[in-house]
Amino acid sequence: MSSRLVLVLGDLFIPDRAADIPLKFKKLLTPGKIGQILCLGNLTDKETYDFLRSIAPDLQIVKGDLDVEAPNLSLSRVVTHGSLRIGFTHGHTVIPPGDAESLLITARQMDVDVLLWAGTHKFEAYELEGKFFINPGSATGAMSTGWWAGDEEPTPSFCLMDVQGDVLVLYVYQLKTDEKGVESVAVEKVSYRKSSPPPQPEGTEDPDADT
Repeated sequence: MSSRLVLVLGDLFIPDRAADIPLKFKKLLTPGKIGQILCLGNLTDKETYDFLRSIAPDLQIVKGDLDVEAPNLSLSRVVTHGSLRIGFTHGHTVIPPGDAESLLITARQMDVDVLLWAGTHKFEAYELEGKFFINPGSATGAMSTGWWAGDEEPTPSFCLMDVQGDVLVLYVYQLKTDEKGVESVAVEKVSYRKSSPPPQPEGTEDPDADT
């Protein structure tokens, strides 16, 4: 495969909560650039499924909380890129939702270096105890309950991952709207390197061994 860029997105909710993926995003998501797509659930219409398959046939999906018509989808999955094990789940089974310690426990249970989760419709990326956690937000900016204060609306976002060996470079795309209502795509870059295990001391003798 010529490209191993990995597209990460979720919580699309088309057409229930959003009309479509923003056009400015669709213009960026062209075939031939992306090797794999990880969808973190709530891919609720066939047209968007077909669109994503046209970008990259390797489309991996996990079950979201409202994927009621896809009962056979797994709640979580693991893929490997470079030397990184990358787990992904929608996150509605993580209690409390979005809790850092609960996500860390999930990452340990899945035995992954990187954990992707969704459900909050809000981008996050951080390291905790040597593991990397990524929430790509909602690719459509679909509304969510319980995560946004007042009249604040989710910012549409998705992520691209570029993995080389033990290094993951994350590109975050967010559709921003200024005070005049003009939309533009902002891109941020975040890097993560897998920690090496501490070296074992050489020549260590068993203190209980007979002399």
